[in-house]
Amino acid sequence: MNKLWVRLTLAFVLVTLVGVSTVALLANRSASSQFRRYLARSEMMGWGSLADDLAAYYERQGSWDGVEAVFGYVGGPGQPGRGRGQMRGGGPSTLLADGQGLIVYDSQGRYTGETLSHSEQELAVSIQAGGQTVGFLLAAPPGWEQLQPQEQSFLDQVNRALLLAGVLAGALSILLGLGLSRGLTAPVARLTAAARRIAGGDLSQRVPETGSAEMAVLGQAFNQMATDLEKAEELRRNLVADLAHELRTPLSVIQGNLRAILDRVYPLEQAEIAVLYEKAMLLNRLVDDLRELALAEVGQLRLERRPVAPADLVNRATDAARAQATARGVALQADLPEHLPPLDVDSQRIEQVLSNLLNNALIHTPAGGEIVVTARLKGSEVVVSVRDTGEGISPERLPHVFERFYRADRLRARVTGGTGLGLAIAKQLVEAHGGRIEVESEVGRGTQFTFTLPVAE
Repeated sequence: MNKLWVRLTLAFVLVTLVGVSTVALLANRSASSQFRRYLARSEMMGWGSLADDLAAYYERQGSWDGVEAVFGYVGGPGQPGRGRGQMRGGGPSTLLADGQGLIVYDSQGRYTGETLSHSEQELAVSIQAGGQTVGFLLAAPPGWEQLQPQEQSFLDQVNRALLLAGVLAGALSILLGLGLSRGLTAPVARLTAAARRIAGGDLSQRVPETGSAEMAVLGQAFNQMATDLEKAEELRRNLVADLAHELRTPLSVIQGNLRAILDRVYPLEQAEIAVLYEKAMLLNRLVDDLRELALAEVGQLRLERRPVAPADLVNRATDAARAQATARGVALQADLPEHLPPLDVDSQRIEQVLSNLLNNALIHTPAGGEIVVTARLKGSEVVVSVRDTGEGISPERLPHVFERFYRADRLRARVTGGTGLGLAIAKQLVEAHGGRIEVESEVGRGTQFTFTLPVAE
């Protein structure tokens, strides 16, 4: 009973029963009223002459005093006369009311002094004199609704037909409601089943994006969620595997060298201590990079933003990398226009972004190559570019360069001592400032990283 389709079906049933019952009741009352009105008017179809006689009497007298003489002349119930004023079955026959509906004559003498209701005035024949309604002639007294057997039989048949139509309409509506409720809840049932399978670890589940507009949007959102979960799970597995791989190498070196020193294979000299220290620093840098990346991804990285001149940021970053560029035989220069507006950034974090990009460019640029850092104003942002003339990145690897632990050159391994997190950290730092970073590359001609930063107000 707590299922949605059951509740919807019961709601359809309730609405149908209320609607059909209301329509049947109103139709029954309307049919009965209209049928009785039809019979009453049929009885008075031949009363036009009597109404004319009454109108002439009122014009002569100016009132209804002594009007009994008119009815006595035309013949009352069971009396000979012109045959007007007699009802079917010899029942009560005639009454007359004035212009306000007050009954002034009753052939049976039972209702004189009472007032006709509005519906009874509608049934009556109005009497006109001097352009005004001066009276009402009615063929039945108030409350008289007794029908003849054949008339009652006809009305009963009409009511039975209405009842049958209501029952059929109700049954059809209930069946239709049942079908609609099952159709409406079917996508929900599919979503529920798929969600349970995802909770059980099957992230490949998808649902059809069909049904009403709302259900289609819900299905699309569910499928997008499942895709994101599947991708996140894949990234998580890759991260664990890459992290284990990155940690294994320096730990293996440290463990092996320490074992060799303990076994007196290597003497305990400064050179061996330096190797161990270098590997320990690599581990420390890897842990720091992972922590910084995690904070940036969840938006908890603290930024000390203040207005900074773009030229100062670029010059400090290039000056720090110039010695390494000279040692590699790579030309490093900055091409900056004058009068660039200050940036609203954390200067240390942006210098870290430039340092990561420059280190990456130096690694992939051979001797005799060139690295150029440029900056230009575009709207309310400054666009900074780091372009090199190195080996470039193949198109199939280009979309992955900002992923953690990704190396475009798989053969390079860890010869350079990098952690594989530099570009991922750069991307997170730029986005933490409200900017964006992009890469363009062509194999054999070089690579260009471009990122934007907001201008200080």
